[in-house]
Formats: sequence, structure tokens, C-alpha cells
Amino acid sequence: MGIFDKIRGEFVDIIEWLDQTNDTMVYRFQRYNNEIKMGSKLTVRPGQKAVFVNEGQVADTFEPGMYELTTQNLPILSTLKGWAYGFNSPFKAEVYFFNTKIFTNLKWGTSNPITVRDPELGPVRLRAFGSYNIRVAHPEELLKQLVSTDGLFQVDEISNQIRNMIVTAFATWFGSSRIPLFDFAARYGELGETIRGGIQIEVQRFGLELNQLLIENVSLPPEVEQALDKRASMGILGNMQQYAQFQAANAIEESARNPSGGNMALDFGVGIAMGQQLTNAMQTNAMQTNSPQTAQPTASTPPPPPTEPQWHISRDGQNFGPFPASQLPQNGLNAQVYVWRAGMDGWKRAAEVSELSALLGTLPPPPVN
Repeated sequence: MGIFDKIRGEFVDIIEWLDQTNDTMVYRFQRYNNEIKMGSKLTVRPGQKAVFVNEGQVADTFEPGMYELTTQNLPILSTLKGWAYGFNSPFKAEVYFFNTKIFTNLKWGTSNPITVRDPELGPVRLRAFGSYNIRVAHPEELLKQLVSTDGLFQVDEISNQIRNMIVTAFATWFGSSRIPLFDFAARYGELGETIRGGIQIEVQRFGLELNQLLIENVSLPPEVEQALDKRASMGILGNMQQYAQFQAANAIEESARNPSGGNMALDFGVGIAMGQQLTNAMQTNAMQTNSPQTAQPTASTPPPPPTEPQWHISRDGQNFGPFPASQLPQNGLNAQVYVWRAGMDGWKRAAEVSELSALLGTLPPPPVN
């Protein structure tokens, strides 16, 4: 620097930082040769902290307010410098301003799909994204762990690391939770808080604090989402026959409004109706094939007349028949012959069959020898 910069540096006695970037976490105050005059004014605005560093050692820390730098409010620096009896000459020290406001709406997300096993869908690939908020909680730790000699430390220098921590925690928690994906949206808040608490200790090692973590969306691959949409549509439509009738009625109404030529809506509705009718016919045929039933007479066709039982007669060691009951007398029916018809347990004497009692009563008595 030139002589004028040196003179200007020695006479400027106000130390302050006005942040114009909104994404700077730590700023090192620029002084000529790091010289600070005793009695200079230090201004720390709300949302800031100031830290003095002497030869690599963290010295005094200042909260928001205005200070006149003396050996009384620089006790640690005074000890490091050996100012036992006061000191009024310029001294060398580095001044770091820390932005302690909450940095909001920082984004996180999976760069590649995460494969997990869903209890209902099986193995699926998920993508997730959301946002989080952080703030500087312990300036001294941040200075030691990350800033070091960096004179302008910004959010993007740590945001990628925190994002990777969030994604790892998300994959671990979701993989072990066994929560069905269909129920997951109702637990976004719970999961976000669980992940935040799980990685808070790691974030605090950097002197930071993770104030909030939000899950905005968990999505499936497009082809899986399309399949789920079709499944949901089938559930919403419900009765397909009623839906086809509804579509056909709408198409006919639309066609009546536009009688000049073809109507795509009508073609669509009629096509659905015909397809539904064909489906119903195929289902009916399949049911008739798989479940045969005795044909029932229709109301316009009378049922067939009842059939007369057919009887068999056994006499003289021979079987005769079958005969209708009216022909039994002329074929040798008497009380002692054996008779049988379908439905009887076995041969019985005619006298034991109540159905033949009327016929036996009309037979003439046997001849007398």
C-alpha cells in the first residue's frame, strides 16, 4: 500500500461491518497492516459478533453494541500482549465479524435416486428434497474448524456438506422406519425433526446450529407414478358400466349440439359403451361355461308333460317290462308277483306297493281249480 493508505489506516478509528451480501457468515475486518489504535470505536450490530484474534489465538469476543477499545474491555488480548500497566499505542490484531442471523431457505435434495424397500410396493427408487435453516452458534468453534484465515467465509462453503449429511440421514431413517410410502406424506414434519435432531451434534462440531429442516416432497420415478395414477383412477371410477353409460350420454348430448359431421366425443362414448357391452358378453359366456346349470323354461314355452312311471314285473323266473301302470294287469299283475320301478329300493310283491292297490282291487279273482 502507499503512504496515503497507511496514513488513512492509522487515523480511521471506527471498526464495523456492513454486510451487503446476505450470504456471508464470517468477514475479516480489513486494516492497514492489521494495526488498531487504542481508543478506537468498535460497532457490533444486531445479528453480529466480533472476535479478536492475536497471532492465531482467539482473544476477546464482543456481543452487539458500541465499544471503546481499552485494556479494560480487552482483558484476554491485554494478557496476550503483556499490557500489564495500560497501553495506548496502536497494536496489531485481526478482527472477525460473525453473522449470527438465521440463514433460511437453504436447499437440500438427493442428487441420485435412493433405493429403499417399501412395505407395500416393494423395492422402489425415491427422490426427496426440501430446505433447512442454520445459524452461527459458537463463533470460536467455527473460526477454528472451518474459517481459519479465510477473510470472507460464505454459506455455500458449508451448505454442501450439511446437505450431504441430511441426505444420508434421510436414507438411513426411511430405510429403517418401514413406513409405507402412501402414509409418508402425513409424517413429513416428524421425519424432518427426527433428521434434524440426529445430525445436530455433527453440525455443532462446526460451531453451527441447525434450526429447522423441512421435507417438501418425496417422489417416485415417472413410470411408477403413472402406474399409481391409473390405479387411483380405477378406484375413483368405481362401476365401469355406469361410467360408460355416463360418457355415452354426454357424447350424445354433445353430438346433438353439433349435428354437422363427426363428433369425437360421440365416437369416444360409443366406443366405450360397445367395449363395455363386449366385456359383459364375454364375462356372461365365461360364467355359463364354468358354471353349467339346468336350463329353465321361459315364460313363453310350457314345460314338458310329466312322464308316467314305468314298471317291471318278475314272474316265472323272468323279468318283463317296462310297462305303464295301466298295462300291468294284462301282463300278469297279481298280488304275489314281484314288481319294481325307478326309485324303489328293490323288488317287492305287488300287494306291498300302495301305488298298485287300486289296480289289484279291480282284478278278477283267480280261477278255481
